[in-house]
Amino acid sequence: MNSTGVNQTDGCLAYICPERSVSTAVYVLLYLSAAAAVLLTVCGNLLIIISVCHFKQLHTPTNMLILSLAVSDFLVGVCVMPVALIWIIESCWIFRTLYCICYLLAAYFLTSSSIYNIALIAVDRYFALSNPFLYTKAVSVKTMCIVVLCDWFVLLSYTFALQYINLPFVNVMTCPGDCFLLLDEVWSLVDLLVTFVFPFAVIIIFYALVFIIAKKHATAIRGLNAQTRTQTSKNMADSMKSERKAAKVLGILVSVFLACLFPYFVYTLLGNVITLEFETFQKVLILLYLNSAINPVIYALFYPWFRRCVKLILTFQIFNTDSALMNVL
Repeated sequence: MNSTGVNQTDGCLAYICPERSVSTAVYVLLYLSAAAAVLLTVCGNLLIIISVCHFKQLHTPTNMLILSLAVSDFLVGVCVMPVALIWIIESCWIFRTLYCICYLLAAYFLTSSSIYNIALIAVDRYFALSNPFLYTKAVSVKTMCIVVLCDWFVLLSYTFALQYINLPFVNVMTCPGDCFLLLDEVWSLVDLLVTFVFPFAVIIIFYALVFIIAKKHATAIRGLNAQTRTQTSKNMADSMKSERKAAKVLGILVSVFLACLFPYFVYTLLGNVITLEFETFQKVLILLYLNSAINPVIYALFYPWFRRCVKLILTFQIFNTDSALMNVL
């Protein structure tokens, strides 16, 4: 959430939020659109959380990472998006300084968490495809939960450290109508490397390897189908097809994720060199947060199990006895 701004170490001049520049109808429409985006983010990710937690068939190592991603996106919808959208619509920070600090902490942490969840999914898919027997033996749901908890703890510690080190030296509120954490050049570079360069490099490298393996699997499946039609080869082919489909869907998820986050980090990088308009920052910020609303839509379009789970949840069948054991795959 780094952004350029005026250094206010000498104090801000008296500041009043600008007058509303749009008509009342447009103003109301903007708030309705913001409410719809927040509702889609919260409800969509809540459905994913309930599905993975409730149905036993979905208790897999990979789904624990999807659950972690859904939780971080859900918290973005609850804690970050409403405040950010109000800030953007009003073109002015209307909350108190303490709330600004909390907002920055949540935005930094949850954004970083989403990025690292995607990176962990990429690593997980690579090892599941490259060595499925070792993966099944070594990676359990419990192991993956420990990895996720460690990931969240490390990122939360980093976020606290980042804000603790930088807050004494710069004003969080660049003026009464703004809410930025202005990092110096060194910490801007550190943050860029930690929250963008490293995880994005992991995502790109491992997904490139995943699609190379998926292509080899496709060739192997065609060979099996041509040579034999036995039940064993059919089961193996079905398993390989399932893994390839999972890799493709997660590849779409990653592509959308990169498209939503890349403009923000480009803005952050350029913001340390040149002065950019706040309106530009608003646009990339909206794109950054809307990714949390897009993920459940991707699951609904490409995962049949998610559609079945949503149907069971919305029809209240999950309250039936032994509903957790129902077949959703």
